[in-house]
Amino acid sequence: MTIEQTSPAADETTLRNKDLKALAAMLQEQQTRKVDFVAPAASIRAEEGMIVVTGAEAELTEDGVTQVDGVYQPTSVMLDGLAAKLDVPVGYLKRTHRTRPDLWDANVNGWLHGRKPKIRNRDGEHELIRPAVPGDDRSFLVRTFRGEQGPGLGRAFLSDGYKLIDNLDALMATLDGVRAAGVDIDVRGCDLSDSRMYVRLLAPQISAYAPELLKGYRSPFTGATGDENPTVFAGFVISNSEVGAGAYSITPQIVVEICGNGATITKDVQRSVHVGSRMAEGLIRWSDETRAKEIELIRSKTKDAVRTFLDVGYVTRVIADLEKTAGKPIDGADKVVRAVGKKLAFSEEQISGVLDHFIQGGQRTAGGVLQAVTSYAQTIKSADAAADVEAQGVKAMELAAAM
Repeated sequence: MTIEQTSPAADETTLRNKDLKALAAMLQEQQTRKVDFVAPAASIRAEEGMIVVTGAEAELTEDGVTQVDGVYQPTSVMLDGLAAKLDVPVGYLKRTHRTRPDLWDANVNGWLHGRKPKIRNRDGEHELIRPAVPGDDRSFLVRTFRGEQGPGLGRAFLSDGYKLIDNLDALMATLDGVRAAGVDIDVRGCDLSDSRMYVRLLAPQISAYAPELLKGYRSPFTGATGDENPTVFAGFVISNSEVGAGAYSITPQIVVEICGNGATITKDVQRSVHVGSRMAEGLIRWSDETRAKEIELIRSKTKDAVRTFLDVGYVTRVIADLEKTAGKPIDGADKVVRAVGKKLAFSEEQISGVLDHFIQGGQRTAGGVLQAVTSYAQTIKSADAAADVEAQGVKAMELAAAM
């Protein structure tokens, strides 16, 4: 069987720094292409670097016939899932997939299907020289996008006990929760990666001054200074994963007006973990009742988060906590920023980027490290990498202050 290696274009599945309309349109388009099913290991195999599903029955619905059998090109997220479920080192599995698909096929198939015994016939006697190894007896949840032409996209390889909260449902429920809370919200930007959805929300009417936090700071984007305008706004980030890359979460931020830097208060994050009951094998179609319960839970959590985080009292308390640390002077910026970056497992490119923004910001304090991390995060092309770096801003400030 020859499998054509046709890769879906990145702009068909991902977004970076787009508006709400663009995100909603992409999520609605993706919803029509989703095929999710639970299949036993025996029905799944690796071939020429692709995941092939055979022996799964198609389902007749009011929308027509949905075919589960097919060929799917695995994303990096699906490779993560395969490595975790088959207990294979993820670095090795990704390297063989990239450079030696024959070895990748052999590893995946070997762990999924086991090994037949090897028997030698000697003088009419059968001698077992290699025992059989049983295959995996589990079933797995496989999330895919149907291919328009050629292979589909293998999105995730998960436990059959994974509870799904789709991005479109999460987004709509969050916006409903915001409306129900009666607070005017601006959408600062939206990202969608193969792993997660991120939506950054801002409440312009919930503001406070942070003169000590922004003292001496200059935006690397506009040149505006915190001394002239120390205004910060209340906001939060909602994030969700359809593919097992973490929980649905709502994380508060305070956002600096002059530059859009978002200090993420990770200690106050609210999460909803995707863990459910074991699913039966076959194509998954969620009932309206199941979806309604998940949507109502998110709507309720959002209303609570809005009331808690979009509050002047909460913002002023966060500012006071940050300013206890932010003002400590930093000597030897290069050494401190590099040491902080290494402790936070930033790449060399990221450390250099943060250092550049620290210098441009002109704030030679621990707070300047916070601003440098959060301003640099806005320039990172990868949505996941940007979110990871931005979330470390407060920790980076605390580490810098302790040096």
